[in-house]
Amino acid sequence: MRHQWLDDAVFYEVYPQSFRDSNADGIGDFAGIVDRLDHIRDLGCNAIWINPCFDSSFYDAGYDVRDYYLAAPRYGTNEDLRRLFDEAHARGIRVLLDLVPGHTAVDNPWFALSGRDERNECTDRYIWRPMTQSPNLNSPYDSIRGFLGGIAERPDAAAVNCFSTQACLNYGFGTVTEDWQFAADSPQAEAGRLLLQDIMDFWLGLGCDGFRVDMAASLVKEDTEDHYWTSLLWRRIREHLDAAFPDAVLVSEWGNPSQALHAGFDMDFLLHFGPSHYLDLFRERPYFSAAAAADGSATVRAFVDAYESMLADTDGEGYICIPSGNHDMIRMRDTLSPDEMKLAFAFLMTMPGCPFVYYGDEIGMRYVHGLRSKEGGYERTGSRTPMQWDASPNAGFSSGRRQDLYLPVDAADDAPTVAAQRGVAGSLLETVRELIALRHDHPALHAGGAIRFLYAEDHAYPLVYERTSRVADADAPAERIVVAINPSPTAASCPLADAPGAPLTSIGDAASWSDGVLTVPAGSATVFLA
Repeated sequence: MRHQWLDDAVFYEVYPQSFRDSNADGIGDFAGIVDRLDHIRDLGCNAIWINPCFDSSFYDAGYDVRDYYLAAPRYGTNEDLRRLFDEAHARGIRVLLDLVPGHTAVDNPWFALSGRDERNECTDRYIWRPMTQSPNLNSPYDSIRGFLGGIAERPDAAAVNCFSTQACLNYGFGTVTEDWQFAADSPQAEAGRLLLQDIMDFWLGLGCDGFRVDMAASLVKEDTEDHYWTSLLWRRIREHLDAAFPDAVLVSEWGNPSQALHAGFDMDFLLHFGPSHYLDLFRERPYFSAAAAADGSATVRAFVDAYESMLADTDGEGYICIPSGNHDMIRMRDTLSPDEMKLAFAFLMTMPGCPFVYYGDEIGMRYVHGLRSKEGGYERTGSRTPMQWDASPNAGFSSGRRQDLYLPVDAADDAPTVAAQRGVAGSLLETVRELIALRHDHPALHAGGAIRFLYAEDHAYPLVYERTSRVADADAPAERIVVAINPSPTAASCPLADAPGAPLTSIGDAASWSDGVLTVPAGSATVFLA
């Protein structure tokens, strides 16, 4: 593994506009993040991922960049961001920035130059299709959402990703079928990769520790099924970083570790898309829901099969990350109760790879229904509301006027807060803190430890797996931990030939083993040390 610190890394995702407002303008900022770094450190997280914070049009909450070399003024300056890096490092926290390489905002100055009729340095920086071929702006390509016409001097239409405000940058086509398409190994496509490397070098030089890469598989259009050309692009970037910034970490939004880790990424997320069955865990007929267990709709077997397959494909090449959620998903609390979330976190903090905690999930923040879309959030908006710190106005997020807040704070009388749970035994916050501490304390639970599923049957409980530490010395004993989780409303038993050891910790009543049978109480999780 390239970066040893990742083996013990626990990440915290910060949505900057909603985390902490330091200047009462209603929008979170860099200084606000610095103000709350101690919370992240005390939770046990030693790395953070900050959602996009470059200068942006904010049609899509920062995923539409106007200037890759400038911090968004709503959050502060480049110097403020550098200070955030320094303050985080002083607390032993690494910082990843969110990099959006596939497209820019349509009001990015590069795009304006690219749209001019005379050739210039940006002419081929984006993907343009001649309007003379067809006035139809629909896309026949799976990798292009559509085309924008009538917006430039040049008689062409620009390809877009996702929203119509996001013009595709040019990394070429894996399969060229039209004379306006550049091949993935063309000089024009190569210029796109070199520009991307320059952006990364700039921020790494200012002190960031790496990047979470948005839509990492989407760069080369009409690529092969296994993303051959996009993978080659990222491997070349990885080679560059290994030479220039060998400590830099790359985490991909790819959703397919079997491809992403072979492409040179250190980690890939399991997400709400892709082959992983991630949604089976916490959101769609979730395995960790007692109600879904009771009606027989929940299962973990499909997830385990997919996970084992991905591990076999990627062993030793990088890590698979399982997040509690992110800014694109309905919050976990919408489908799980706080007690069920404790079991979900027991799973997250005892699985291989690096866990990611979405801000507010550690206190069980709710998805807020009925909100108007904000900055392209649509149904995701309810997962992006301000962090709830305490019982002061605006839940401690901001001292500004309520009507000026980026989004409304959860107005429920029982809205969870950090202050209400801090130091309270059995609270979700303290349970998450204890589970993270357990993970740090035991090498078998680190990212690189091996896993073996001992009982994971279709529509059945409990879930039981073994973690063992990897040891450099063949004569040194490996640490062995067994985890048993039963979210169902009744006790569950399974055959287990060997005794799991002594309980290290439990949520609810501890499981017990006798005569080759493990019995796990209802709504409980037990971690054994063999």
